[in-house]
Amino acid sequence: MSEGTIKTLTPKGFGFIAREGETKDLFFHSKELKGVTYDELKVGDKVTFEVVEGEKGPAAVNVSRV
Repeated sequence: MSEGTIKTLTPKGFGFIAREGETKDLFFHSKELKGVTYDELKVGDKVTFEVVEGEKGPAAVNVSRV
């Protein structure tokens, strides 16, 4: 599991995670959230996640708030 911080949330149900030690943010979709709803997330929340190769590059799955 990796750790990061919610950097961006959009009205369309996806966002981006700032990863520790990485310069590029990681995409996530609300369907990949575990134990938290999209509406409960806030910019700055700490999260854990797994990284997979998505259709458009790396993406976060199994995203949980710490």
